[in-house]
Amino acid sequence: MSELEAIAREVASCTRCELAKTRNLTVPGEGNPAAEIMFIGEAPGWHENQQGRPFVGQAGQFLEELLRSVDLKRSDVFIANVVKCRPPQNRDPMPEEIAACRGYLERQLQVIKPKLIVTLGRYSMAKFFPAGKGIRDLHGTTCVKEGILCYAMYHPAAALHQPALRRTIEQDMLKVPGLVEMATASAKVEEPLEEKPAQLSLF
Repeated sequence: MSELEAIAREVASCTRCELAKTRNLTVPGEGNPAAEIMFIGEAPGWHENQQGRPFVGQAGQFLEELLRSVDLKRSDVFIANVVKCRPPQNRDPMPEEIAACRGYLERQLQVIKPKLIVTLGRYSMAKFFPAGKGIRDLHGTTCVKEGILCYAMYHPAAALHQPALRRTIEQDMLKVPGLVEMATASAKVEEPLEEKPAQLSLF
């Protein structure tokens, strides 16, 4: 059993927070265990709770469109959420629920070792980006967290609720390949990315 499978098995039997009482299926995440890019959303929705897979509803369909726009497939990346169980009525995840899942996500990151983390939505962004600014200010910008380049985007579901954001999300996605190249180049010359606050990317 791989480490990612072991984490998924632990998630499946997790009772660390109240979401264990209301979930149907846990959603640990899926994708390439050696992915260069890891997309991290907020929490599973209704469809994810039924299938045990991340981003399989309408937001997931849009995410797949976004991936295709930069010549990627789901199997090329790893997709996960900050919270591994669906909050009732799709409410926002609570701090204690995020805390309960923190260890699972951090272990996944240690195994996958992505070159780029793409945060999808404000709860994912809050885990990796400095506090003080909202997603309207930080989307399309980068920071470095524990040596990994992080890039903030709106959650794909935002385009479903606010169609005017769709173009912004599409444009932000187009920067992803360049950011991977930047992170790869830094690694090749053995110049680790330094910890720094969020800043505008140069693309």
